[in-house]
Amino acid sequence: MSLTLHKYSQDILCIGINKYHYYSLSKIAQRVGKIDNLPKTMKILLENLIRSQNNNHNIEQDIQALIDWQKNAHSNHEISFYPTRILMQDFTGVPALVDLAAMRDAVSNLNGDVMKVNPLLPVDLIIDHSVTVDYFGNKEALIKNIQIEMERNHERYLFLRWGQKSFNHFRVVPPGTGICHQVNLEYLSKVICIENSDNKTISYPETVLGTDSHTTMINALGMLGWGVGGIEAEAAMLGQPIVMVIPDVVGVKLVGKLLPGITATDLVLTITEMLRKQIVVGKFVEFYGEGLKNLSLADRATIANMAPEYGATCGFFPIDDITLKYMMLCGHQKEQIDLVEIYAKQQGLWHNSNDEQPVFTNILELDMTTVEASIAGPKRPQERVSLRNVPFIFNNSTKLQLQSTQIQKQIISNNNCKINSIYRLENGSVVIAAITSCTNTSNPNVLITAGLLAKKATELGLRCKPWVKTSLAPGSKVVSHYLNVTGLSYYFDILGFNLVGYGCTTCIGNTGPLIDNVENEIKNSHLIVAAVLSGNRNFEGRIHPLVKTNWLASPPLVIAYALAGNIRINLQTDPIAQNQQGKNIFLKDIWPSANEISEILQKINSKMFTQEYAAVFEGPLSWKQLKIQKTTNYNWDQKSTYIRPSPFFDKITKIQKPLKNIKLARILAIYGDSLTTDHISPAGNIKIDSPAGKYLLSNGVTADNFNSYGARRGNHEVMVRGTFSNIRIHNEIVPGIEGGYTKHFPSNEILTIYDASMRYQKEGISLAIITGKEYGSGSSRDWAAKGPKLLGIQLIIAESFERIHRSNLIGMGILPLEFPKNITRKTLKLTGEEYIEVKNLSQIQPKSTVEVIITFSNGKQNKLNARCRIDTASELTYYQNNGILNYILRNMIK
Repeated sequence: MSLTLHKYSQDILCIGINKYHYYSLSKIAQRVGKIDNLPKTMKILLENLIRSQNNNHNIEQDIQALIDWQKNAHSNHEISFYPTRILMQDFTGVPALVDLAAMRDAVSNLNGDVMKVNPLLPVDLIIDHSVTVDYFGNKEALIKNIQIEMERNHERYLFLRWGQKSFNHFRVVPPGTGICHQVNLEYLSKVICIENSDNKTISYPETVLGTDSHTTMINALGMLGWGVGGIEAEAAMLGQPIVMVIPDVVGVKLVGKLLPGITATDLVLTITEMLRKQIVVGKFVEFYGEGLKNLSLADRATIANMAPEYGATCGFFPIDDITLKYMMLCGHQKEQIDLVEIYAKQQGLWHNSNDEQPVFTNILELDMTTVEASIAGPKRPQERVSLRNVPFIFNNSTKLQLQSTQIQKQIISNNNCKINSIYRLENGSVVIAAITSCTNTSNPNVLITAGLLAKKATELGLRCKPWVKTSLAPGSKVVSHYLNVTGLSYYFDILGFNLVGYGCTTCIGNTGPLIDNVENEIKNSHLIVAAVLSGNRNFEGRIHPLVKTNWLASPPLVIAYALAGNIRINLQTDPIAQNQQGKNIFLKDIWPSANEISEILQKINSKMFTQEYAAVFEGPLSWKQLKIQKTTNYNWDQKSTYIRPSPFFDKITKIQKPLKNIKLARILAIYGDSLTTDHISPAGNIKIDSPAGKYLLSNGVTADNFNSYGARRGNHEVMVRGTFSNIRIHNEIVPGIEGGYTKHFPSNEILTIYDASMRYQKEGISLAIITGKEYGSGSSRDWAAKGPKLLGIQLIIAESFERIHRSNLIGMGILPLEFPKNITRKTLKLTGEEYIEVKNLSQIQPKSTVEVIITFSNGKQNKLNARCRIDTASELTYYQNNGILNYILRNMIK
C-alpha cells in the first residue's frame, strides 16, 4: 500500500519557540487537486484520512474520492473515520463497560490475551443521567437528591470505579459535576490535539464520538463530533474505525441577527422545524454566513446540540474569533488558544465573513430577524409553535381526548363520586416546569434572562402556581457560580426554582413524583396536563407517564408558564397573572431588556471556570469513599440486580458460522411512523406489574427501590423485559391497547411483548418487527438494539430508518430492510398473523435488494424486493459475525 500522501503532507507549524508537526492540507492539494471549495467539515475528514493512512483502512483512493466529492457534492464512496476521543454518560456508559468486562471473560475463556480488551484512545465518562428530582422547591433539594442518588446507584458507581482503575485511557467525572456535553464544551475539549510520537509533537483536529445523541453540541467549538450507539463506541474504543459513506453536507446560511426578546431557543426551534422539513437525516449540516458574528458561542452550542432533533449527523460551526474568546473565558492556556488559531488558519478551517462560499450538497438560508418567540410540542421537538398559537395547538391536538374526558367526568358525576381537589387543576394545567438539560442550561444568555425575569416577577409579587413542580438543574457548577455572584439565585429560589442537581433530570424522565395530590387529581379527573421544560426531547411518555403534552421552551418561558399555571394561555396577549392589587401582569412587563442582560453577562469571567473545574475528577466525599480492588476481570456479584455480565458472548465461537436464512418468522409487533428509541428502549420508572417489576420483586427488590430503567441498564434481565414497553406505544396487532402488548399466534392470546417473545423462542420461531417511517429516531440508545436482539428479533422492515439506530441494529446482528417505494404495512394490510421469509442471506450485499416473502393466513404469498440497509462492506462484515463486538473479539483471538 502506498503511503506517499501520508509522508508527503507532513509539515511544521512554529508558534513561539514551539514546533508542531502536522499533516498539511495545502500540500495535499498540490498533489491531488484543489480543496478550497470543500466545506470545513470535509477538510477535517480529509485530514483524518491522511493522518490515519498508515492504517489498513485508508488508502489513496479514499482520499481522492473525498477530493472528488466537490464535483457533485455527493459520493457513494466508503471511508474509515478514526475519532480521537470517546465521550460517554453513565446511562449509556455502564452497559458499554459491562460489555467490555464480559468481553474480557470471553477472551479469557477462549485462551486469548485479556489485556487486548482495553480502550486504545481516551474515553471520558461523565455521570450526569442518574440524579432524579425527588426533592425540589427548597434549599436542601440538592444535598438530598445527591444523597439518594448515591444510595440508589451504589452498585453502579462501584462498577464505574472499578472500570476507572482497570481500563487504560478511561476517566470518570463523578456525579454532581455537570451535564456531559457542557463539561465537554467547557473543560474536556481542546479543539486541536497534540500528541508526542517519535520525538515529535504532532497537532491535529480533535474529533469526538459520544454515546449520547447530543454530543453534537461540541460542533459549536469548530470541533467535529456526533453521537453513535454504545455498540459503535465500544468498537471505536477498541481500535475499529467508524466506516461511513462520505456524507452530503447541507450549508445553512445565517444572516441578520435576533430581534430583542428573541432567544437562542426560539432560533433553534425554528432551525429544527426548517431542517426536519428538508430531510437532513444522515447528512452533515454546516452553518456559515455573516450572521455567525451575531451568535455567541453559547448560542451556537444551543443550535449544535439539537442536531439529532433536526435529524442531521451534526450541526457544525467553524472556528473564528468567537471560538477563541470562549476558550479564553473557559480558562484555556494562551499557548493552546494560539495553536487553535494558527492551525485553523493554516489548514483552511478558519471562518472569515468574506470567505468564498464552499460547495454544498444544497443550501438553505435563514434570516434571523424573522425568528419569533416559540415553543415546541406537544410531542416532538420539530413541532414549533409560535406563542400566540399555543392555545389553539393544544386544543386541536387534544380535542378527541378532551371529548373522552368530558364523557368520563359525566359518568363520575352520575355515579355520585365526589372529586376533592386541593388545586384547581384543569385540562392544560402546567404541572411540571423544569429548567434542565444540556440545550439551554449551558447558555448564560437565556439563564440570565430567566433570572432577571424571575427578579421582576418576584418584585411584582408574582409566584408560581402551587400545582407546578419547579426545578433548576444547570449544565455545570459554573452556572451556579455566576447566578450566585449576580444575586439571581435568590429570585430563582423565591419562585421555587431551587437547585436540584447537576444533570439531565426531567429531560430524560428523571422527573420524580409530582406535587402531592396532583397525580391523583389527574387520574381521577382524566386530565390532559402539560410539562414545560428547557430540554430537547418531549416524546410521548418520556417526561412523566401522567403528562400527555410536553413542551420545549427557553428558560424564561419555562418560568412564565409556571407563573401562569396553564399552557392554554396566549403569553403574547393574555395576562400571566394578577399582582396582590389585582392588576394584570403581562409577559412584556417582566421581560428584561437587552441592556439589563448584557450588564449581567459582563460579570462572568474565566476565574469562575478555573475554580469550578480545578478538582473536576475528585467528586463528593461519598464518591471518594467508594472502595474497589483493581482486578483484570470483574468479580461479578451473582445476586446483583444492577450489574450482570452481558449474554452476547455466551455462545461465541472462534470462527463465525455461515448466515442462515430467515424462515417462517412471526411478526412480534407492527408500529406506525416515528417510533423513537424512547418507545423501543426501556426508559423511565419501572411499574410493579410489568415483567421487569415482577423480575425485581422475585429477586427481593421492593417497589420503592426499583429505581429507573436507565439506572439498571447494566442488567440485561431488566432491560429485555422493558423493551417495547413504553406506556404510549401502539402495536397495531392489538388495536385499542396501549403499551407493551402483542398477540401470540396461533393461540391469539394477548401477552406482554416479553412474554410473547419468550414463548416464541421456546417454540424455535424467529421474530420480525414491521414499522413505518423514521424508525429509531431520538436518543442513541444501544438497548433499543440490544433489547430486540435478546427478544429474538432477527429482522426489522421499515419505510425508513434513523441513522444511529440503523447502525446499532447491524451492530447487534439484526437485519434492517426497507419497504419498496409505495409499499407499506397498510398497503399490504398486515395484521400480524403472517409469516416472513428472507432467502439467500449468504449472498447479501450492501444496499442490494433482498427478496422478502410474506405468507398470509389464507396461504397466499406476496413477494417484495426490499432494500437492504446494510450500507457498507464493513457493516456487512459485522452482520455476518452476528454483531460488531463478536467481530472484534474474534480478531483479538486471532
